[in-house]
Amino acid sequence: MDGEQGPVLRPKRTHIVGLYTQPPEGATVVCADELGPVSPRTFAPAPGWAVDGHRIKAPLEYSRGPDRVWVYGSIRIRDGHAVTLTASSRNSVNYQRFLELVEQANPVGDIYVITDNLSSHNSKSTREWLEDHPRIKHAFIPVGACWLNLQEPWWRIFRREALAGQTFADHTEIDRATRQATAALNARARPWVWGRPPPKPRALRRRFVYHL
Repeated sequence: MDGEQGPVLRPKRTHIVGLYTQPPEGATVVCADELGPVSPRTFAPAPGWAVDGHRIKAPLEYSRGPDRVWVYGSIRIRDGHAVTLTASSRNSVNYQRFLELVEQANPVGDIYVITDNLSSHNSKSTREWLEDHPRIKHAFIPVGACWLNLQEPWWRIFRREALAGQTFADHTEIDRATRQATAALNARARPWVWGRPPPKPRALRRRFVYHL
């Protein structure tokens, strides 16, 4: 534990993997991350390939308007239940709002949040907020080791469920798609297990004996 920065675990791979394989008694382990920014677009997704075999490129639509949306997300390791929140920016205030939702979804026991060491995750404002919420404890992954965060593969499932092939007019439609996709994924959630399952034993082939 680091006394100067609140309830934070030192960023070592063994600590992160240990939270997955041997979580503390009575505690909840969640993975958290941000996705985005997701921008609305006014054109339908173009088909992938033309009849003559050439790649079709969608027209580029670039803007820095207020409709850009960040999606905050977390999954609970023991059952795969997800919590999401959409916000117009990625900052300490919105991250604290997201942590409040995580805390409400897990009303009992300590909560270990595995995430990256983003500035809003470890800012002075967030550390002061954590002092009033002692149940939440951060476990920061090492720099360059995003593969330790199981939220990353969940994002791939979420993008396929909520964003792939969709056309959004504004930020409200992105928020609606996020809530619908989260509810659908939670309905069929499964525990997230660290590591690959053991390989199945190979059956011996039938042996033939040839006599001359």
